[in-house]
Amino acid sequence: MFKIERAFVASASFLVVLLATAIAAQAQTFTTLYRFDGTDGSDPFAPLVQATDGLLYGTTVDGGSSEACPNGCGTIFKISPHGGLTTLYNFCSQSGCIDGESPFAGLLQGPDGSFYGSTGYGGADGFGTIFDVTPSGVLSVLYTSCSQPGCTDGASPSARLVAGSDGSFYGTTIFGGGSNACQQGADGCGTVFKLAPGGSLTTLYGFCSTSGCADGANPYYVALVQGTDGNFYGSTTYGGENCGGAGCGTVFRVTPSGHLTTLHRFCAQGGSECPDGTYPVGLIQGLDGGFYGATNGGGTYGSGTVFRITASGVLTTLYSFCSQNFCPDGAGPFAALVQATDGNLYGTTTNGGGADGGGTIFRMTTSGTLTTLYSFCSRSDCSDGFDPSTMLLQDTNGILYGATQSGGDTGGRCGRSGCGTLFSLSVGLGPFVETQTPDGRVGQPVKILGTDLTGATSVTFNGTAATFTVASPSLITTTVPAGATTGTVQVVTPGGTLSSNVPFRVIQ
Repeated sequence: MFKIERAFVASASFLVVLLATAIAAQAQTFTTLYRFDGTDGSDPFAPLVQATDGLLYGTTVDGGSSEACPNGCGTIFKISPHGGLTTLYNFCSQSGCIDGESPFAGLLQGPDGSFYGSTGYGGADGFGTIFDVTPSGVLSVLYTSCSQPGCTDGASPSARLVAGSDGSFYGTTIFGGGSNACQQGADGCGTVFKLAPGGSLTTLYGFCSTSGCADGANPYYVALVQGTDGNFYGSTTYGGENCGGAGCGTVFRVTPSGHLTTLHRFCAQGGSECPDGTYPVGLIQGLDGGFYGATNGGGTYGSGTVFRITASGVLTTLYSFCSQNFCPDGAGPFAALVQATDGNLYGTTTNGGGADGGGTIFRMTTSGTLTTLYSFCSRSDCSDGFDPSTMLLQDTNGILYGATQSGGDTGGRCGRSGCGTLFSLSVGLGPFVETQTPDGRVGQPVKILGTDLTGATSVTFNGTAATFTVASPSLITTTVPAGATTGTVQVVTPGGTLSSNVPFRVIQ
């Protein structure tokens, strides 16, 4: 069986330059919310998700109570924004691990209130599962990967699902798909798939379908993003022809019906110099319509980049990591970015941050000016964690949340290296509201997430008033009102007017 590997590139090179674009940050409030000890999970690898109950939900790759795996088979948990964790589910709780093991992917809350996710291993065929789980922890397997001959349906779904505007879920698998042309994973080069709410899966595209894997291969942990044009955008870790051998990865666009267009092949200049980066780690669409992402390697100093790419494939490298000795600006980003309510991009690096090299949290303008906000392993025992490999989440309270795969110094099953942590970082951003779905038609139900929504007196969609119900301090239910147009959703509360972090798109 193939094995999912997390590390893409060698350790960062340590170079000294005279000029640095990284700026030391001040007045940030960092809090370690939770330290895993193994029995409650270990290796939190996926981003958290804010749910309609105001809590944060997530997964751990290892740990938990199951003894079917050497280090535990992974968990699902919930935690309040202030701490206090509850384990909801331990994977491999069912005979033969038919419920799956090792959930590399984060969760997505569906309109029915359940959470949808996947596991990289386990299931009836050992190649992973797609599941839903209720907020109380009742799990059901929706699909078992590699259940079709030749794994044409894909294997190891290891990236968070995305809810399409058509009501289906879309995602990727690392392996499977029917092609054996790629060097990474003999069981296929990965797929893009569509999953109906009832669990019927359709393979939209199998990677390495073109000569030399020019279309890309193996989208490791990379979630899709649905663009404002209705198409899906993503990246592959390998393939693309350049770099020789396995390739350095691609950025692609795929239609809901499965037509794929390769927008960029990394290391486009070939040879040993890859100023545009190597091994991309996911995309987001910015408010300006462009797509922003990071690469784990390459760039001026060989330690990764941040880039912007247009829907037509024009790529601009905005920043190259490790611009100074000991990489105070970080090295080796391993997760997609998030655009916060101040318009800036926030992200993490798994290495660098000074002599201890535990990774960083950074803020970057869309023009490429980077500020290091926090350096991990800043305490002698690394009790603040190290190796932050997850995409950050901005909660509607304005605070950023994330996880480190290691550190915490809790001893126990993981020893001094720790089983990982959950953390928050306040950077002075205020509260806002967020629609659980980014678009909808007139009359369609919409859930609005927020903080301290009790007593709300008005909800508007780009200025058009809507009828609504305050379901809880963290949730308002409403429908898209007649006459609404694409724009900002606003909620008037006793504490002030809260605006949505992104425009809500009204589908005509």
